[in-house]
Amino acid sequence: MAREQYMFVMSTDGRPYAVALDGPNIALPLRNKGGLRQRLARQFADAYPGEVASQSALADGMTVLEGIAEDTDPVPVHLRVGRSHAGRIVVDLGTADGRAVEVAGTGWKVVDRSPVLFRRSGAMAPMPAPVLDGDGLAKLHALVNMDEATFRQLVAWLVAAWIPDIPHPALVCKGEQGTGKSKAAQLFINLIDPSPAAKRSQPRDEKAWSRQAFSSWALCLDNVSTIPPWLSDTLCKAVTGDGVVDRALYTDDDVVVLTFKRVLALTTIDAGALAGDLAERVLLLDLQLIGSDRRRSEEELDATFDAVRPAVLGALFDVLACVLAVLPGVRLASMPRMADFARVLAAVDQTQGWHTLDDYLATSADVATDAMEGDPFAMAIARLVDQTGVWRGTAGQLLEVLPAPLVRPPNWPKDATRASGRVKRLAPLLRSIGITVDDTQRSRDRTRHKLLILTRTDSVEPSASAPGGHPKWPPVAPVPDPETLPDL
Repeated sequence: MAREQYMFVMSTDGRPYAVALDGPNIALPLRNKGGLRQRLARQFADAYPGEVASQSALADGMTVLEGIAEDTDPVPVHLRVGRSHAGRIVVDLGTADGRAVEVAGTGWKVVDRSPVLFRRSGAMAPMPAPVLDGDGLAKLHALVNMDEATFRQLVAWLVAAWIPDIPHPALVCKGEQGTGKSKAAQLFINLIDPSPAAKRSQPRDEKAWSRQAFSSWALCLDNVSTIPPWLSDTLCKAVTGDGVVDRALYTDDDVVVLTFKRVLALTTIDAGALAGDLAERVLLLDLQLIGSDRRRSEEELDATFDAVRPAVLGALFDVLACVLAVLPGVRLASMPRMADFARVLAAVDQTQGWHTLDDYLATSADVATDAMEGDPFAMAIARLVDQTGVWRGTAGQLLEVLPAPLVRPPNWPKDATRASGRVKRLAPLLRSIGITVDDTQRSRDRTRHKLLILTRTDSVEPSASAPGGHPKWPPVAPVPDPETLPDL
């Protein structure tokens, strides 16, 4: 029965799927809920009234079909967004009939059968078909409480979220209580990748995170107050592309690989919760306070969103088509950390007459400053270098010269090894405020200790608003001139 109706393929991550010969271009898992096993069991019962296929017969059948799939060359299986062989971007509408939106530099259209193979998950919900009405962006802006410049950055981020082969900065919705951060982030995610659970709590470990990320193209972590180091590293990898190797189910030595590059949103009150490496991979949107006369009930907001979503999607796909038309020719004079995303912003500016790239770069500098202010160890280093201009010594000597707070934070290094690692992780943030870190030199005595050379450059001058002028911590103890320090 299965061979008559399906072909069997193996994905590039080693998972077998069934694809209907006469139906949507959807990859069905063989054993999972809603997969081929359930469909065959039901079809057998319909074909042979009074008979039910035994569990052992179904299990044996799945084993044979997995063997058939392994005989084929691996093929890419996409989740929500993919790119066709012709270079067009394809977005799965998630409907039972398998329709999709195909976007090229010449425009977009809804197709009855996707040209790329998609898989589905229980965390996905259908997306309405986009329509053109010429006013979609204005209808979206009416739903969110942000100024024009911030809104245009949001539009550029939403458009970039459908380009599958580039890193996407994590969208951070920042604001005080009453700014509608959580609801706004939920709306943004449901535009890109609708889900019955668009907002998620922080995962408890890497395995829980990998399960969430494997089942959704875009997801939101809500009410983030603190981010543990392991989660910060994991989110960074999810932005640029991550892979998790785990033991395959019911085996002792076989492994399964979960590989994903995801679109992330976070809501927070304090951007200082972001670690330095994650702070360089975010797009910060500062939401404005909603007045009591403008506040709407969630039911009313949901109804309005559902009504305007087809027009909003049509307007966003229009912008995406314009971006794809000019993106191959976009060149930047200097490449920031998220270079691919910056090129998309430049393409949006070129086609829409906006200035999102300049705004993004300015906002990124503010995020770096916020992250610095949220890290006492980084602040202490900044004040030290502001006083000395150049500091040279070992990680242990750095710990001795920096004044530890009376209540030592958990991330304050406890020894020289941890201090050296923390300085290396802070190097991008320190560089953003004009402090370079050189850890390539060693002392000239027999110990050959690794040296840290912290230098204030001329590219960023200290100011009252810079971390060096922050009044939170007392001045460090006087430090001798670097030229007078003895060689180690």
